[in-house]
Amino acid sequence: MADNGKKLVEQITSMDEDFAKWYTDVVKKADLIDYSSVKGCMIIRPYGYAIWENIQKILDTRFKETGVENVYMPMFIPESLLTKEKEHVEGFAPEVAWVTHGGSERLAERLCVRPTSETLFCEHYANIIKSYRDLPKIYNQWCSVVRWEKTTRPFLRSREFLWQEGHTMHRTAEEAEARTVQMLNVYADFFEKDLAMPVIKGQKTDKEKFAGAKATYTVEALMHDGKALQGGTSHNFGSGFAEAFGIQFLDSDNKLKHCYQTSWGVSTRIIGGIIMTHGDDSGLVLPPSVAPIQVVVIPVQQHKEGVLDAARALADTLKAAGVRVKIDDSEQSPGWKFSEYEMKGVPLRIEIGPRDIAEGKCVIVRRDNREKSFVAVDNIVNEVAAGLENLTKALFEKALRHREERTYTAKTLDELVSIAGEKEGYIKAMWCGELDCEMKLKEEADVTSRCMPFEGDAVSDTCVCCGRAAKKLVYWGKAY
Repeated sequence: MADNGKKLVEQITSMDEDFAKWYTDVVKKADLIDYSSVKGCMIIRPYGYAIWENIQKILDTRFKETGVENVYMPMFIPESLLTKEKEHVEGFAPEVAWVTHGGSERLAERLCVRPTSETLFCEHYANIIKSYRDLPKIYNQWCSVVRWEKTTRPFLRSREFLWQEGHTMHRTAEEAEARTVQMLNVYADFFEKDLAMPVIKGQKTDKEKFAGAKATYTVEALMHDGKALQGGTSHNFGSGFAEAFGIQFLDSDNKLKHCYQTSWGVSTRIIGGIIMTHGDDSGLVLPPSVAPIQVVVIPVQQHKEGVLDAARALADTLKAAGVRVKIDDSEQSPGWKFSEYEMKGVPLRIEIGPRDIAEGKCVIVRRDNREKSFVAVDNIVNEVAAGLENLTKALFEKALRHREERTYTAKTLDELVSIAGEKEGYIKAMWCGELDCEMKLKEEADVTSRCMPFEGDAVSDTCVCCGRAAKKLVYWGKAY
């Protein structure tokens, strides 16, 4: 096995040499995706899809603990329905894919392949909500959506991708706001506790908020290359969609009122975020909670009597304890196996050979730091549980240190432009709230507003761009 810090897979480009090429190498070499004949669309292979299944399982459980129910809406949206909310349709118009024919016959009305499903949910809610007793409605769907992106990259941006989209209806504005914040906190907990990805919670500017939303809240994560990734968003729609779609209920005071709506979602771009946060020059480094294989057992000198039996017994013990475990008893060399499962990001590797069996021990190797531990076979379940927990903590702490080291402060425009041109990461700076200044920072420093954080002290009294009185602290940066 290679020493700590040395790459094992030569086919993977070094991160420092070409980060974009490194990313593409990893998703291909680790068998996460393949390219399809449809430009901009990816085939998610079994190992990549297993990561998504684990993400889905964890989030679905978290959602349902807050009262969410799953539904499924049609893939197609009539053009007349899509155009009911003007700001919404204008926001998505450039990315919409249209169906114009059914078989050989031209359709009387074009059908949009869903880029998002607000309009379908609204149509349904208008049909089923009549009284305050029908509220709240807390629905979510797991599905795919289509957005005709010009530039694509596996997981990060593709023309079809998998996601979940929650859509809820409430009796009061206060209830809608509470649900919006609640779901953002669900995402933040998931990112930090399950994915070991530290996030900044905050509100998007009006320019960056979701089309048709009253307010958009976000969790933002910083990748290894210093670019930001929008992890998940939660939107408060107010009563705008309800008014456009006539979603009314008879309240207890016998008056007709419009509902208040929220929407929230995350997608398969999370997988790209995991890769770019935790990966290294040897490939993936997966958080145990979403790793398809949490432990791989490698028999050493497996041709010798008792080695395979001991390896299989270890795997069976761990499997019985609920660990996702694989034993590789193929005829490949141990060195090849070490490289293969490092590339696939398997959190823990267990090695067992004749000498280990004689001593009642085995070797556990952590993927993140390649640290070896010699442990008693009889205590393997506890040792593996501790190893997985410690690895998760270490990944989070490393990512947090990385973010702190790449977070800068600017008080003047010249300072911000200089930092943006020379360094990679977040720039904290004050903003007056005017669109002109936001656009000027994009033009002169090539940064966008990532979020206005819920927590954080002002770094000055004046706007970094115009020098007028500041209203908000903003994290600025370059993003995927």
